[in-house]
Amino acid sequence: MLIGLIRHGLTDWNAVGKIQGHSDIPLNEEGRRQARLLAERLKEEPYHWDGLITSSLSRANETGEIIASALQLPLLEPDERLRERAYGQVEGMTQAEREEKWGVDWHLLDLGQESDEALQQRGLAFMEAIWSENREKNLLVVSHGGFLANLYKALYQEKYTERIGNLSLSILQREGADWTPLLYNCMKHLQEKSECNSKR
Repeated sequence: MLIGLIRHGLTDWNAVGKIQGHSDIPLNEEGRRQARLLAERLKEEPYHWDGLITSSLSRANETGEIIASALQLPLLEPDERLRERAYGQVEGMTQAEREEKWGVDWHLLDLGQESDEALQQRGLAFMEAIWSENREKNLLVVSHGGFLANLYKALYQEKYTERIGNLSLSILQREGADWTPLLYNCMKHLQEKSECNSKR
């Protein structure tokens, strides 16, 4: 089984550095363009995909709709487990605003945000469920940067720590007990003359 993990396209809040969390912020035009570019890339690559599933938040769902339509894939029911981390009181605030109100260590305070542990547990629960229910299929999954970063941390500890870019693609393969990364955080479809390294 292959899973292609995708971060949703750009939103206006992404562009100005506001934390989104569970706030349901739509894609902007650049985000839609990014989704179309990834869809064009996926048409040209040798991987076969059987369906696409997204977070229930609109920015991920619209990204998925654009890609699924271009590839003529079935769009499966959105999954709540793929939602971004809940950020509580800091949603809608820029880094400068967060630090002005709570200091540089704001992330260490209890401001209603979901813990790393809880986020990782629901990420692993999703991966185990998708494996048990779809072992003979290859699925694309559209989620969120914070969710994906914590999923990779849960799977691979500190091996992969770079920031997850909008419309980045990672591909994981499972044949036995473990998920093997074939590609990580690749955005060559958004960058001219850029290549991504295989993780084999």
